[in-house]
Amino acid sequence: MSRLTPVAPLLALLACSGPEPAKQASAPSPPPESPVQRFLREPAEVERGHQLFVGTCGAYCHSTHDVERDAPSLFDCEWRHGGSDAQIFKTISDGVPNTRMPAWKGVLPQGDDDIWRIIAYLRSATTCRSAPASAH
Repeated sequence: MSRLTPVAPLLALLACSGPEPAKQASAPSPPPESPVQRFLREPAEVERGHQLFVGTCGAYCHSTHDVERDAPSLFDCEWRHGGSDAQIFKTISDGVPNTRMPAWKGVLPQGDDDIWRIIAYLRSATTCRSAPASAH
């Protein structure tokens, strides 16, 4: 009779345990929320965006209503430089070369958050049936 080594019972146990269960595929995580979506849930943030828009954008170039001036209307659903939240943010932040649209990055009192608040206001005041996807 041969002697089994102390490892033999362990190997037998592992062999009987069967294959490792398949790992379940996890669902893809949702895209990160745009700051605009967060600000849209807070009326005070939308109002701040409104006041910023009236005092900076609407007072000089863009109308506060759906009419064209020497700058495009921002309430008519036609976005010349992209209509997603991220594209509008980039346009406001960087400005538009060879136009009157200046860069606002780092200019507003609360920085980037104020730009996002302006976009939240524009989304809340839009005449569009549904706002474009808010890719951020």
